[in-house]
Amino acid sequence: MSLDLIQTLAFAGLVLYLGSGMRALIPVLGRWNLPAPVLGGLLVAGFIALAPKLGVTAPSFDTGLQKPLMVAFFTAIGFGASLRTLKIGGPLVARFLAIAFAFAILQNVIGILVSLVFGLHPLFGVLCGAVTLTGGPATGLAFAPQFEAAGVQGAAIIAVAAAMAGIVSGGVLGGPLGTWLMNRHQLDPKQAARASALDEGTPLPVDDDFGPALLKHVVAILACLWLGGYISKAFTQIGWTLPEYIGAMLVAAVLRNLDDATKFLRLSHRLIEELGEVALSLFLAMAIMTLPLAKLAGLVGPLVAILVVQVLAVLWFSGTWVFRWMGKDYDSAVMSSGFLGFMLGTTANAMANMRSLTERYGRSPRAFLIVPLVGAFFIDFLNAALTTFALNVLQ
Repeated sequence: MSLDLIQTLAFAGLVLYLGSGMRALIPVLGRWNLPAPVLGGLLVAGFIALAPKLGVTAPSFDTGLQKPLMVAFFTAIGFGASLRTLKIGGPLVARFLAIAFAFAILQNVIGILVSLVFGLHPLFGVLCGAVTLTGGPATGLAFAPQFEAAGVQGAAIIAVAAAMAGIVSGGVLGGPLGTWLMNRHQLDPKQAARASALDEGTPLPVDDDFGPALLKHVVAILACLWLGGYISKAFTQIGWTLPEYIGAMLVAAVLRNLDDATKFLRLSHRLIEELGEVALSLFLAMAIMTLPLAKLAGLVGPLVAILVVQVLAVLWFSGTWVFRWMGKDYDSAVMSSGFLGFMLGTTANAMANMRSLTERYGRSPRAFLIVPLVGAFFIDFLNAALTTFALNVLQ
């Protein structure tokens, strides 16, 4: 059975809800923040891999919309790169971002060293480093074609496997790390600093205005995709290996800051974030359900070795240096838990880790300001630059 463009998109939507059903039936999947499109996609990919042995004809898909959905999601991330919101957190945001970027570099170094021990291409280690652990499954899949072209066979499935292992580890270890820091240092939650609320731009429109507002925001994202395509091509022409979303992200960041300064478009950043989440969910479901899982079989040993070292490194770094450099107080303990979450998985992991602590010990406004700013927005820009550098130097 062959599914056309629209049928494939509809099937991906059903796969997304299949993953949501799995999270509902198996609560531990939700507690570990495993993404619904990843769960549903892996189930379908597993069925397709087993189909020949079962005597079943697996469906084929037209994934022409996969790339535009991926670029649309990263464009929404680009709209989050606001200089105004960076100023809200002050020097602590810059410090936390610098710590995250430094550790992302260390993740790549660890991956390269362990991969060389196994006689693998150093880019295999980069793919199991900041690309997938700091960036998550979306970033790993976005860069996978470049890693394939550079000599890493099965890059897409390696990226998903590394990202999933990181998400599970980050979800399991974040809460216990924060609790250990609280108990060891006898921290007082009442000392948590106050923080200003994030600027989300124009509030979400009311029902009567929602249709025109939705159209405006969709057009803004599409315009960034269009203009960003020219920028990405310009980088390619000068010999830089870049994922296709970089140009669109840059255009979106410029447009966001112009709108902050002029209020000309009066964009709702919350609405753009929601549109980005829709694009991400469909992209992940479509990308993962078409993964050739059989390619992973011969790489399990090196992959496990790299990930074990990576998890131990993040756990140590979060519990020592992040805690110290962010103030050695209650806020820094909560931020350390969040740091471990997004440096091994996604911002959702980070938020879940911090929420589990604050529900028990009390609010930490500063942590809930700084961690999402760095984990969901700014680190993605620096991680993309770091990965691009590695691809151009190591291939």
